[in-house]
Amino acid sequence: MGKTSAGTTAFGRLHKKSTHKVCRRCGRRSFNIRKKYCAACGFGRSPRIRRYSWQNKKLQRTVRVV
Repeated sequence: MGKTSAGTTAFGRLHKKSTHKVCRRCGRRSFNIRKKYCAACGFGRSPRIRRYSWQNKKLQRTVRVV
């Protein structure tokens, strides 16, 4: 009764094709093979690099009181 299931339930994890591969432009593993564009830089969808203002947190430029 202490047998782990290595049968049909484990076969669902096998033979799965990966959705993303390494992007030619940014080098990250974000290029979607089916949609043919990179989720990180937008390669294949846009000639411009994908960039948004909300990606980086703004620095708080406050005066330091000594």
